[in-house]
Amino acid sequence: MRRCVLAGVAAALATTVHAVEKSDDAANAPASSPWSFAITAYPTDVRGGENYTSAIAAADRGPVHLEARYNYESVGARSAYVGWTFSGGDALTWQVTPIVGGAWGTTRSAVAGAEASVAWRALDAYVEAEYVPTTSHEDAYVYAWSELGFRPAAWLRLGIVGQRTRTYGGQREIQRGLLAQVTWNAVTIGAYVFNPGAGDQVLMAMLGAKF
Repeated sequence: MRRCVLAGVAAALATTVHAVEKSDDAANAPASSPWSFAITAYPTDVRGGENYTSAIAAADRGPVHLEARYNYESVGARSAYVGWTFSGGDALTWQVTPIVGGAWGTTRSAVAGAEASVAWRALDAYVEAEYVPTTSHEDAYVYAWSELGFRPAAWLRLGIVGQRTRTYGGQREIQRGLLAQVTWNAVTIGAYVFNPGAGDQVLMAMLGAKF
C-alpha cells in the first residue's frame, strides 16, 4: 500500500511539473508579429504643369514588406512591390528594405529598388530608389527620393529633400527643396517645396496615417 501511495504521489508531481513547464514554454514563446499598415497621400501642385495626387500604401509583418503605389513612376502609373526588411542598431539605428515588383498603366516595367533609413538622436536620413528598365535601354530610368531630417521636438520634423523623377517633366535632372512635418499620434501632416521661387516650382502636401 505504501508503495502504491508513493507511486501515485510521484506520478502526480511529475504531471504537475510537466504542466508548469508547458505553461512556461507557452508564456516564453515569441508572439507572432502583427500586421502594421501605413498609407500616405501627396497632393502635388506643379507650376505650369499638371496637378495630381500620388499615394503609397504599405503593409508589414515582421520583416515582410508589401507596398503599392499610385502616380509614382508617372501620372497614371500603378505599381506593387514585395520586400524584406533588415534592421539593427541601438544608439544609431538603421533599416534597409530591398524590393522587387512591377508597374503598369502609363509605365509598364519590372522594377527593382530599395528603401533605407538611418537615425541618430534628433537626426535621420531616408533614401528611396528604384530602377525601371524598359524595352528601350535608352528609356531605362532611376527614380530616387531622399530626405535629411531634424527633430527639434518629438512632434516636429524639419529638413531638406531631393528627388529624381520624370513625373513633372521639365529640364531639371534633380528637384531640390525643403520639408516640414507635424506628427500627432499616428497621423503625420507635411509640406514640401521643390525649386522654391523658380518658374518650375513644385508644392507638395503630405497626409499619412499608420495603424
